[in-house]
Amino acid sequence: MDSIPKLLIWGGVVMIVVGLLWSVGGKFLNLGRLPGDIVVEKENVKFYFPIVTCIVISVVLSLGMMVIRWFTK
Repeated sequence: MDSIPKLLIWGGVVMIVVGLLWSVGGKFLNLGRLPGDIVVEKENVKFYFPIVTCIVISVVLSLGMMVIRWFTK
């Protein structure tokens, strides 16, 4: 099999797994409402900046990419 079809298949599998985790894990994880996320509420304006959530997602994705590279050597 060529590399592009394999990449598309694995991309689809990853999207399905992420979708399932998102739908099930959203009830148990407070992702997006972690301590350290910035929320400013004024009269007509609500500013939301999920800085800690971004850091957590970045670390998890980086670790995942390291594992993928480790297995593909």
